[in-house]
Amino acid sequence: MRFSIFYEHQLPRPWDEGAEARLYRDALEQVELADRLGFDHVWEVEHHFLEEYSHSSAPEVFLAAASQRTRRIRLGHGIVQLPPNVNHPARVAERVATLDLVSGGRVDFGTGESSSSAELGGFGVRRADKREQWTDAIDAITRMFVEEPFAGWRSRWLRMPPRNVVPKPVQKPHPPLWVACSRRETIEFAARNGIGALSFSFVEPEDAGRWVDAYYRIIESEECVPAGFAVNPNVAVVLPMMLHEDEATAIERGIDGAHFFGFALAHYYGTTPHDPGRTDIWDAFQRRRAAQGFDRDQIIANAEALRVNVGSLRGAVGTPDQVADLIRRYQAVGVDQVSFVLQSGPNRHEHIMEALELFGKQVLPRFTEGREEREAAKAERLAPAIERALARRDPPRTLPPGYRIDEEAEILRARRAARRPADLRSTLSAARSGGRRRVQRGFYRLVHGAPDERIERRFGTRAQRVFFAGMARAFDPAMAGGFQGELMFRLTRRDGTATEWTIRVAGGRARSRPGPAREPALTVTAATADFLRVLAGDANPATLLMDGRLKLRGDVELAPRLSEMFGGPSPY
Repeated sequence: MRFSIFYEHQLPRPWDEGAEARLYRDALEQVELADRLGFDHVWEVEHHFLEEYSHSSAPEVFLAAASQRTRRIRLGHGIVQLPPNVNHPARVAERVATLDLVSGGRVDFGTGESSSSAELGGFGVRRADKREQWTDAIDAITRMFVEEPFAGWRSRWLRMPPRNVVPKPVQKPHPPLWVACSRRETIEFAARNGIGALSFSFVEPEDAGRWVDAYYRIIESEECVPAGFAVNPNVAVVLPMMLHEDEATAIERGIDGAHFFGFALAHYYGTTPHDPGRTDIWDAFQRRRAAQGFDRDQIIANAEALRVNVGSLRGAVGTPDQVADLIRRYQAVGVDQVSFVLQSGPNRHEHIMEALELFGKQVLPRFTEGREEREAAKAERLAPAIERALARRDPPRTLPPGYRIDEEAEILRARRAARRPADLRSTLSAARSGGRRRVQRGFYRLVHGAPDERIERRFGTRAQRVFFAGMARAFDPAMAGGFQGELMFRLTRRDGTATEWTIRVAGGRARSRPGPAREPALTVTAATADFLRVLAGDANPATLLMDGRLKLRGDVELAPRLSEMFGGPSPY
């Protein structure tokens, strides 16, 4: 088991003069301490425009500063956003290689797409295109690391003539690759690409075990075709953390930060309206935390168990013995690394430093004995499968014969490519997606703050028919993970009656109809008002599930997919 610390650089309002500079100085001190204590990685995100939630838009600068203040801790991009409108692939390759050089070969290269409206809209990235852009960019970037010179690129998303992209990284063929994951399907996606899975889902150890099993099954199968020129078989989970000898003190110091993390995440990755520079997320959190399931008093009253999932976000907030027991559960199911978020919400620097010290002295030593031997045995077991996987990867290319840099010809080719009309399918998809988001924002305004009775009255059977038909039209087979079958939704009313709706998925399409399903793969039961709040982005389904207000029967692993299956967002 390896351990790391994870940074979003959160900064809740109100901000005083020098708050951002102090935030970065404190974080660098924390990384220095983590290095001395024996933590294995520090991970730093890349986010843009997500005020309060993440003030980390240039992770390569922070990690470079950390590299000069540390000796052994690995420096992880967690993650670099790869759509070319955000980061040109050549610039990514150059920055990652440079960081690898100045750190003495300590970089881990985490990648992702993001899915917040603030970022995608800010950089003009169509939601429907971002996965394809990631696939294209990671292939190009890893070739830039190993091809000398890079033989050029011509795709829908990137056109670049041959160039020798320098410098080259210290680690050969390149730093270990990771990808951000938020559900089982993206864990499996990571395995099919032969890269580490950096999971941002707050998942219980037993659920994580099923993900780990699926991940390593694919790594060892013919499905694994590496995205890079090396395979990085690892699964990491991210948890909130605060440590103290006294449990009540740990909760007092850490639960607000953990809960703000979850609240702000839902704010940016849902449909909550946001006015740049004016919306005060911390104020909204304080006013609405109980209604959103982040009830501080309830967590303190039920402090006997560490609950990881989004419904509580307790995570690793507790005593050394409690946190060690939680880690053992992750270790038992095969998780390779646990990454801790300490700098979140209003958590104080001195408390974070104390928690790191306590972890280094009382928790970390319990997991170091025999670690190298276990990792060596794992590497030996996977070596034949990795060798076969790398043989399936297209090899590095060579420069076209006789190629020479020709500025005028290259600019002319670039201009011709820029003048080509946009793909009609993508244009229509973007228009439909934008229309759906406008409708949902209007829906949110109607639902937000309304009592159950008013919501039921406004959105009766006729309106529900429209909603379920819209869900069926928005169905994305790429996000269904091969699922075919029926999904049933049972919506109860205050008078004790209920309406039932079925969505049938078959042949890459979805159709809705009123009435019960014959053989539902999953049945979702909720109050009509609560279900409509979820559709509007005004309620967190995980919170409703934990509160018993949303019930699942059948294949519960389908539940995390539902949002993206029917056109909704998911983190990263």
